[in-house]
Amino acid sequence: MSTMFGMAGTDPTGGLWNWAVARPVDPDRVRGALAGALERSVVPLGIAGDVLCDVYEVGGDFPTLVDVYLAPSRVDEATAASAVSVRLGAAVLLPDDSLDPSRYVLATPDGSLTPVCVDEIETDDGPERRNVRPRAMPSP
Repeated sequence: MSTMFGMAGTDPTGGLWNWAVARPVDPDRVRGALAGALERSVVPLGIAGDVLCDVYEVGGDFPTLVDVYLAPSRVDEATAASAVSVRLGAAVLLPDDSLDPSRYVLATPDGSLTPVCVDEIETDDGPERRNVRPRAMPSP
């Protein structure tokens, strides 16, 4: 069966995605949205499935953290985050491909992807992200 990302079951896995959602969301709802976007099973840690997903709450403007284990390597992370954002009706924050810890990509429920900067504070519960703002474009 063909999916929007290629043949389900033929993608090698092994990737790790770390996202944050802009509101509290039930873990089962997050896993369901991810399963719909990837068209494969998504289960909590400790259960056999195609993709493993841990969901937990912290403070900040993006209080639901989502760790995706065994993410399909042939699936573009930003595309998957955008599809999950649409399904949840909530913005999803994911790291960009730079090494700058304040730079992220914001996937919004309308399907758009925007480069942003975010303030991040490490807490005992996990990273809290606040103060999302557009990323300044470099001068020509």
